[in-house]
Amino acid sequence: MKARLFAEENRKWWTLGAVSFGLFMIMLDNTVVNVALPSMQRSLHIGPSELEWVVVAYALTFATLMLTGGKLADLYGRRLLFIVGLVIFTGASLACGLAPNAGFLIGARTVQGIGAAIMNPATLGIITATFPPRQRGTAIGIWAGVSAMALAIGPLVGGLLTEKVNWSWVFYINVPVGILAVFVTLWAVDESRDTSEEQRLDLPGLLTSGIGLFALTYALIEANSRGWGSPEILGLFALCVAALAAFVLFESRQRIPMLDLALFRNPTFTGANVAMLMVALAMFGVFFYNSLFIQNILGYSAIQTGAMFLPMTLLIILIAPQAGRLSDRLGSRWLIGVGMTLLSVSLVLFAQVGLGGNFWNLLPALLVGGVGMALTMTPATAAAMSAVARDKAGVGSAVLNTSRQIGGSLGIAIMGAVLAHYVLVPRTSLAFPAEFVLGYHRALYVAAGIALAGAAVAVATVRKTVHVEESLAESLAA
Repeated sequence: MKARLFAEENRKWWTLGAVSFGLFMIMLDNTVVNVALPSMQRSLHIGPSELEWVVVAYALTFATLMLTGGKLADLYGRRLLFIVGLVIFTGASLACGLAPNAGFLIGARTVQGIGAAIMNPATLGIITATFPPRQRGTAIGIWAGVSAMALAIGPLVGGLLTEKVNWSWVFYINVPVGILAVFVTLWAVDESRDTSEEQRLDLPGLLTSGIGLFALTYALIEANSRGWGSPEILGLFALCVAALAAFVLFESRQRIPMLDLALFRNPTFTGANVAMLMVALAMFGVFFYNSLFIQNILGYSAIQTGAMFLPMTLLIILIAPQAGRLSDRLGSRWLIGVGMTLLSVSLVLFAQVGLGGNFWNLLPALLVGGVGMALTMTPATAAAMSAVARDKAGVGSAVLNTSRQIGGSLGIAIMGAVLAHYVLVPRTSLAFPAEFVLGYHRALYVAAGIALAGAAVAVATVRKTVHVEESLAESLAA
């Protein structure tokens, strides 16, 4: 009996390892490709607009189809959809590395985004279905630590592979990891799906949510280059509003909706999603423009820039699982509030580094930011998933990840708009560094205000969820 219980306990952590493999690949591809772009441009003779689409194609399909991926995982099985996403993502990664021209590479990146959108919601859904509430925060903490590690070491890995081997290897590295993850998943992960009621595909919901999220994400990506008031961007925002309004209308009238809108009546679920959107809004733009500041203004190489973020990464990896354990015991409310306040302080510290800055000037902001990110991301994720029934874990995960992705796109767009307001000269001008730093600092203060507002939202809305199984266990223990 004890041996069987030990085997089941051990298998749960293998399950976490399997989904972490997949998550690592998805998050790594968010940042690893950026460093390799100049090398791709020279190798494939890619123009500036095509180069932009190498990044945009992945981001667009990832954000647009995540809600669909979450629903399909609940409907057909989370293990099945995770494996399907893994196979698509791994195959597309191989195709990216073998790409002979720009069109082929952009197409393969689009397919990569589809695989990521199918796989990503299933990772949290599998964790929620596998781990009981008393261990879920710890598991989500490890999940968040893997995510942060992949995002942060992406520039370093991309720089090393591009400079020392070839740009193709930023994609080839996914292939052995993906194959290993498939075999571990088949062995360790049990199937789970939504068995709460009769299930069927909600095609109007899938279509309207996809159109709305596509229009919003594309508008945010293109807003600064085309102009926020341009007819194209205004038209995309109008299409987004119309499609998402139609989505809400359809879902409120469907007998079996794609997204149960009653989830948002739970203040903890809504508050955790708003907090996740706001932390992504505050921090993703900072990650993007910090890299530009460190390389273009302070003069560090791509590898040095990637290495600079390691103190923040190590803190997140070390603290995120502990934050998960604390959220299991104490709830997520004050952890998120303290974490987002620390993020606000970190952003203000970044804004004190000027033209003559170096690593030691940046280190306090990196350390405070690492603690703040660890205390925010894990408890916010745990709070959102604890507020969702296990049967709806795939959709709940998809909503949370969509909030993060949209927040990140919005953050990059807002910081870019603030920078553009202050940078009035071309990059070749002697005045460019001073104007860039002024705009960068103003954008950091805006992001700090957003993070502080997110802390207030979390404290006001997030509460500890007591599950039926927890109450039963406590009764039996008494």
